[in-house]
Amino acid sequence: MRHAARNNTGRYVSRLTSGTLAVVMAGGRGERLKALTQHRCKPATPFGGKFRIIDFVLSNCVNSGIRQIAVLTQYKAQSLIQHIQRGWSYLRGELGEFVELIPAQQQIGTHWYRGTADSVYQNLDFIRSHHPTHVLILAGDHIYKMDYGPMIAYHEQCEADITVGVVDVPLDRANEFGILTTDDTNRVTKFAEKPQNPDPIIGQENLARASMGIYVIGMDRLEKMLTDDAANESSNHDFGKNIIPPAIVSLRVFAYPFHDVETRAQNYWRDVGNVDALYEANMELVALNPELNIYDHQWPIWTYQAQQPPAKFVLDEEGRRGMAVNSMVAGGCIISGAYVKESLLSNDVRIEDSSTIESSVLLPGVTIGRRCKIKRCVLDENCVIPDDTQIGQDHALDQKRFFVTKRGVVLVTQDMLRAPERSKT
Repeated sequence: MRHAARNNTGRYVSRLTSGTLAVVMAGGRGERLKALTQHRCKPATPFGGKFRIIDFVLSNCVNSGIRQIAVLTQYKAQSLIQHIQRGWSYLRGELGEFVELIPAQQQIGTHWYRGTADSVYQNLDFIRSHHPTHVLILAGDHIYKMDYGPMIAYHEQCEADITVGVVDVPLDRANEFGILTTDDTNRVTKFAEKPQNPDPIIGQENLARASMGIYVIGMDRLEKMLTDDAANESSNHDFGKNIIPPAIVSLRVFAYPFHDVETRAQNYWRDVGNVDALYEANMELVALNPELNIYDHQWPIWTYQAQQPPAKFVLDEEGRRGMAVNSMVAGGCIISGAYVKESLLSNDVRIEDSSTIESSVLLPGVTIGRRCKIKRCVLDENCVIPDDTQIGQDHALDQKRFFVTKRGVVLVTQDMLRAPERSKT
């Protein structure tokens, strides 16, 4: 069944995707990203030198042939709204294509969104007005590349009421995710949120199936489930906690394993939910052969493209040589007599002479003065680092001003640089 579903191509999949409305939930606080989400929501966080996190799920939709996309916002959404208006306004409205920004409006009752299910429920009128055959529920804060067409075809082939996208994760890390237990046909028999004793995959005892937060649901079924959930005052109104578990008992719920179509290899998927995860996902891009190929012309990652000059490397003197090794450097950067190693520099970064940057992620607009030493850091947008500053060299000193993660990554923001010394752990 699975093999047949995944080989449905051409007109059949195109018909399914053209009749699908994608709903991207982009309203989360992103509290585990600490100060990085103090002034922005998590989906608007810069990633990979020139992108924002939400660009990946939106690119997946467009590349999959899904051109009707609703983005649900709530917390600290201004930078996200600005980014989508600038970078995602090219779809043809006269052809029924759109990326629609939908702010939380207390459309039902007097409350804001009470959970992921409630955010969709409050916008059922909008969804219904476009008459979709399927609704694709997506999280706006994960990094991955995925063709949703085969998943929707799989949903049809299985005659499923709900299909959940899943990734295989090591059993010893399964307690970080919502875990699905499936039978040999991939029908879901159990769901557990961050279980201490997770069930392994049949025949693969070292792996478990983690929910990606991706759901395919028929419009009629979605409307009934959300309406019933909204009437339940004891519900948290969350898809993972309150929609999927009861559906497993009474409906046909299937898991769609996220694998490479040809090789069956696990595809790249990252939940960049905390500073360590965001740092590591960025640093993976710097590796020689990263799992996430952002140079793939067949599956481009679309984004707002500012008009910027090429990166520039100047000075060629001993101790003042502008160079970057095993690094990614975005447009508009100037490295003036500084040495950059195994780092990722976003747009418009300036580094002055005799400074050394190592194993760090610099977000857009960062300026680093002379004779600085920066190691294993994430520097937030527009940080200005004074001359002779050392960060990442002594964690005891770093903890007095900045945030230091469990894995020793130092997060620096503008507010921290301006504040007097105090513990931020």
